[in-house]
Amino acid sequence: MRTVYGDLITMAQAGDFDVIAHGCNCQCAMGAGIAKTIKAVFPESYQADCATEKGNREKLGTCSFATCNTDHGPLIIVNAYTQFHWRGKGIKADYDAIRSCMAWIGKSFPGKRIGLPKIGAGLAGGDWDVIKAIIAEELKNEDVTIVEYTP
Repeated sequence: MRTVYGDLITMAQAGDFDVIAHGCNCQCAMGAGIAKTIKAVFPESYQADCATEKGNREKLGTCSFATCNTDHGPLIIVNAYTQFHWRGKGIKADYDAIRSCMAWIGKSFPGKRIGLPKIGAGLAGGDWDVIKAIIAEELKNEDVTIVEYTP
């Protein structure tokens, strides 16, 4: 696992990754953070989110995904359900859900180039050190790049 600085979406569009994943809530709302950008740039990802049941707590720790076309070939966008909602203060990231999503990504896309933001550590308020350790454990055999956003 390595960390780079840049824009995950721009890098994905440039063909740097086969798969990118981002944290989603279980409310079918992609209205802030990187999810808002993904919704605008890759609407198929939002359609995949909306095909799930809004407000279903059982979505926590699961993923939906869409394959999107880019100038550099297909790109898989994973909506990782890592938090139940976005409201209020405090930690909304669910570490068990993050672990489950990362395990699913590893099993579903072995050998692929995976790009991740600091998933769960932004608006969801999770502890990046905890989340980074989860990613390192669950995706230890995969080609993972963490992209810390810099405009």
